[in-house]
Amino acid sequence: MSTENARTRYVVIGTGGRCTMYITALCTTHADAGELVALADINPGRLEYYVNQAKTDYDVDVDTFDPAALTEYIQTKNIDRVIITTPDFTHADYIVESLKAGADVVVEKPLTVNAESSARIAETVKETGKEVVVTFNYRYSPRNTALKAAIQEGKIGEVTSIDFSWVLDTVHGADYFRRWHRQKENSGGLLIHKASHHFDLVNWWLADAPERIYASGGLKFYGAENAAKRGITPHLRGTRDDAEKDPFALDMRTDEKIKKLYLDNEHHDGYLRDQDVFGPGITMEDNLAIIADYSRGAVLNYSLNAHAPWEGYQVAVNGTEGRLELEVVERAAVQPLTTGGVPVDPSITDDARSNQVRAKGERLVLQRHWQEAEEIEIVEGEGSHGGGDKLLLDDIFYGPGNDPYKRPAGLVDGIHAIAVGICGNKSLISRGPVEVKNVDLGLSAAAEAAE
Repeated sequence: MSTENARTRYVVIGTGGRCTMYITALCTTHADAGELVALADINPGRLEYYVNQAKTDYDVDVDTFDPAALTEYIQTKNIDRVIITTPDFTHADYIVESLKAGADVVVEKPLTVNAESSARIAETVKETGKEVVVTFNYRYSPRNTALKAAIQEGKIGEVTSIDFSWVLDTVHGADYFRRWHRQKENSGGLLIHKASHHFDLVNWWLADAPERIYASGGLKFYGAENAAKRGITPHLRGTRDDAEKDPFALDMRTDEKIKKLYLDNEHHDGYLRDQDVFGPGITMEDNLAIIADYSRGAVLNYSLNAHAPWEGYQVAVNGTEGRLELEVVERAAVQPLTTGGVPVDPSITDDARSNQVRAKGERLVLQRHWQEAEEIEIVEGEGSHGGGDKLLLDDIFYGPGNDPYKRPAGLVDGIHAIAVGICGNKSLISRGPVEVKNVDLGLSAAAEAAE
């Protein structure tokens, strides 16, 4: 654990939306444990935004540097840890360079996007003896922890199968098809970029690892070809200047932070944050299904849809002594646009809840064989994600404590989480099952390094 007089020295690479949590923590709640020395990004405008925010909001002076000078900066400035919040396809290069330069790494999920880079990271960890922490904040959510506790306590006996359905709505889901994620080579597709969160939950709930993967899916809704099939022609959609005509368009002018980070700075690097979800060039899938066999015998049936009218997930865990069901409604409906082009807040008030077929909220139900169903209380904490973000940040900056649920995730966990997606992507091509052991992900090197 760091002390006040010997704080860990951090740099953050990547100044998009994901870096905010780390910058805020290092400037406020966790400043006793770590010092934010510098930020790095290829876009000087976004760098300036966060440097100014650190000074204006927290009175903290933060240095900047070019990511191309990462090794030199780590070594000359005595940097202890590098936090990486860049696009997924860049993770491996920054991780490997940071480790070789002598720094530990904290990286946003997913660890990386393919098997080759996963193995390269693992070998580098083994060679250098440095540490890689992968941040899976879903583990820390009270509802997911409650499900973990129920399984771990044996409330349904031995787990035999899990049915897991995740739906992204036409606000959140569509956003992946506007940004850099839309090219599968950048993100690994939703099976890696998004679903690695979900596969990590299953791996963690089961305390097990996937062995055999079969996948099916495709681009069924977004993209130019699907739009043409449904008669959604360009003249029916708004342009950037009149985005309010199109419910699938993102009007960056209506969100001050997005405008300052992206619209005002796209001239620096040409990155367009608001690409057309029905335009050409999309190479990742929006409908996906997975069957995964686990080493101790459980089977996962998983599905992901990225264009649903509501957002949330449903999990059913079947065991030898009963069944657990978790239902989470994060957004009950996507509402029509206002005149300003901003979606109406679809949260349902308590007064209106009784009149809704689907209400925002969460529920965990246990039903043992030959018994009535009972609801398990989900105890919320303070702060974002039900208090989960604070627990995650504590583990990152103070070090893992004696956690009975083993929520902190290391390199082996990060590889197991992407293993399902990497093998799933191979299965989509081969149209057959893929054995995890036949794909070199670097798991042996990672396991050796962890010993």
